[in-house]
Amino acid sequence: MNDVERALQTFYSMKLKNIMPSVASMPIVTVDSPIIDVLKLLRTRHHVWVVNNKKEMKLEGVIRYLDVICILLPPENTKARLGNISTVFKSILGGAEKASDVMERNVMTIDEDATVLDALTKMRRYRVQILAIVDENNILRGEISLRLLIDEFLRLMKVGGVQWLQNGSSSPSE
Repeated sequence: MNDVERALQTFYSMKLKNIMPSVASMPIVTVDSPIIDVLKLLRTRHHVWVVNNKKEMKLEGVIRYLDVICILLPPENTKARLGNISTVFKSILGGAEKASDVMERNVMTIDEDATVLDALTKMRRYRVQILAIVDENNILRGEISLRLLIDEFLRLMKVGGVQWLQNGSSSPSE
């Protein structure tokens, strides 16, 4: 087994709880937060987690950067299809006022004891780039994104003294 394969095996087996950022650094709003607060966060973030309140931190939903389009468009510009009528009401002009009005309720989650391999597998299966890390009571504990996983893999490669060459082989870094 070469150095890159060893690094990947270590990477795959890492527990998410050991690499996830602290909840304090995450973009979080409550269900009753005004949409303006959500938009302010989305200027610099790709998503905002929505919780019931800051004390309990029960995960209720997520608002993604691309959801802003539906929030800002007038309702008549949103195509309402059978089973998708709710997007009409996610517009500010359609009556949306707070985070709970515009959030996506079906959030992809994963347990904090899951491994990097578990997270990557779930991301690929459901074509998502970020997962909420929750406990058994659906309390938000952290998040894991593809970007964080890339950073962690690169950190691991550097720490392990391995340089990954384009042809797929590895050599000790100098």
